[in-house]
Amino acid sequence: MKQMNDEESMDFDEEGVEVKSKSQVKRELLALKDLGADLVTLSTSQLTRLSLPEHLFTAVKSAQTMKKGALKRQLQYIGKLLRKEDADQIISNLESMRQPHKEEVAHLHQLEAWRDALIDGDEELLQEIITSHAQVDRQHLRQLIRQAGKEKEKEQSPKSARLLFQYLKSLTENEA
Repeated sequence: MKQMNDEESMDFDEEGVEVKSKSQVKRELLALKDLGADLVTLSTSQLTRLSLPEHLFTAVKSAQTMKKGALKRQLQYIGKLLRKEDADQIISNLESMRQPHKEEVAHLHQLEAWRDALIDGDEELLQEIITSHAQVDRQHLRQLIRQAGKEKEKEQSPKSARLLFQYLKSLTENEA
């Protein structure tokens, strides 16, 4: 059986206006309900940054205290309220609010990779860090790398590895 994509399932009435299929309408309503569920997981400060209409804000805040069946009904209600609002604007605001967090996480993952490479003896990376960061304390950096390597060999707690990570983090923060 052939699956129909969204373009094939669209019909047009006599005036040439696009008429959505019943399943397309259901998919859109389910997406709004999912957006409402995402809004319920946000903190109060995040919700205020989204600048939601007052009635939607209060509905989301009340849903945060509800359990099971009541929450399910409230999510349906939030979905209904979202139909009347500009959901695309809310989605774009939500994505832009989450974007800096993603960038910060990517930066921390990069620092972790640097730390692991330095502990494993990557001299090229060490020289690159020393040349690109003028305020680096070479002796302290090499000491942290050496201690972290010893702790790794002896399978001790990674205290020096944590200190090395914090030092790398402070270097990159001072640079920005």
